[in-house]
Amino acid sequence: MLRLKMLYPLIACAGILVAAVVAVIGQLDPDPYLDPLNLTISEYAVLDRGGATEFAMVSLGIASLALVAGLRVAKAPVGAAAERLMLAWSGALVLIAVVPTTAPGLVLDAGAQVHRYVSVAAFVAMPLAGALMVSRFDRDERWRAVARPVEWLALAGGFGLLAITYVALPGDRVLIGLVERLLLGAEVALVGLLAVRLLQLTWVRGTRAAQVTVG
Repeated sequence: MLRLKMLYPLIACAGILVAAVVAVIGQLDPDPYLDPLNLTISEYAVLDRGGATEFAMVSLGIASLALVAGLRVAKAPVGAAAERLMLAWSGALVLIAVVPTTAPGLVLDAGAQVHRYVSVAAFVAMPLAGALMVSRFDRDERWRAVARPVEWLALAGGFGLLAITYVALPGDRVLIGLVERLLLGAEVALVGLLAVRLLQLTWVRGTRAAQVTVG
């Protein structure tokens, strides 16, 4: 059981790191028509056809699922509502990668409509989950150190949601790609913070247990 506890945060951290690296590399396409500042992540992915964005999303989704499992095994004070939201975020990321949207300017088919609504759910889920976790972390000695950073990242995600709503509706989609990537960056940072803290706590406990066994 101890080895399993230590495996979950490792998978989470590795998956988040891989997703971040692949996503950054995937945005470096020299094609002038692929403008990451004015194309959403989904639009960029469907036009790029390289598969890097989809791979990054799947990797992040699997890492987030491992994080939820690790938090549950470690009995972290997450709460049922926040855990469900994180599961929704994880599943949504995988579904977004599997069900692509249509290219810009084309009529949205059924798959693209599903992609759109699932994307909205994913973007809303993590800031809300973070906001729900703050007070619980504040009351737990093990997690108190990350309570404030979680709060800041949840607030950043909330402001990002407001910004992308404005840009997508009355803002004429000006710099929608930049706003969406900043929002996703805040959410990935939140997931990464939780994964790193879980890794710290799990490995400290594992090291202590190993020392006791040897002693």
